[in-house]
Amino acid sequence: MRITLLTQADPFFLAENIDYLIENLSPGTKIVSTVVFDASPFGKKESFLTKAKKTLKIFGPSFFIYYSFKYVVNRVTPKKNVTNVLRKHNIPIIVLDEGVNHSKSLKAIASEEPDLLISIAGNQIFRKKLIELAPKGCLNLHTALLPKYRGLMPSFWVLKNMEKETGVSVFFVDEGIDSGPILVQKSMKIDEEMSQMQLIKRSKKLGMEAILEGIAKIESGKYELIENNDSEKTYFSFPERDDVKEFYRRGKRFF
Repeated sequence: MRITLLTQADPFFLAENIDYLIENLSPGTKIVSTVVFDASPFGKKESFLTKAKKTLKIFGPSFFIYYSFKYVVNRVTPKKNVTNVLRKHNIPIIVLDEGVNHSKSLKAIASEEPDLLISIAGNQIFRKKLIELAPKGCLNLHTALLPKYRGLMPSFWVLKNMEKETGVSVFFVDEGIDSGPILVQKSMKIDEEMSQMQLIKRSKKLGMEAILEGIAKIESGKYELIENNDSEKTYFSFPERDDVKEFYRRGKRFF
């Protein structure tokens, strides 16, 4: 099976997990191409300086200093660089001059003849023509137990809300937000002293295992989907400063 991966140049958590995913694909399954979006927590329309100021304002100085240092160090650390990992495995990177849904972009992605698209932290909205481009569909990894915690930064919100359990969901993308039918779902306990960074690391690794399981199910052609019921959904967007203050008041840590 031929797979095109849609991901982003995240300098913190993705590179090592994508490396794990690639190295554990079954024989006959291959990532034939990738699209690597820019890492962009506040969207593409704002400058890097504006995003940095927002990060400082919302999350505070200790968070800002810690992740700024990690950002600088990780960018020059090969195993933390998504592009380096892809090059290590000789996986072509498709460079898009337009948005991912543009006709030129769709043509470039389709030229690799993928059977399946997989989004891991893909940070652009996928439209119908892209979703339906590959004959076996488009999967996405969400690090929460859907339909709960749809939206952004689920690791922050489950900690803030004092949840005892979270998990990962691999689902078929539709035109909604984290609303498609679920192919694989895995749960994990949240330790009382767990930081957000620890939770992200564990959930990303669990997510790679769920993706591998999902690929195997699609290859076999035998699977049952789990309903992603809108009536049971919760949705969270990007935190505000008051959310972060409450996070700290409840004894939670980012790292």
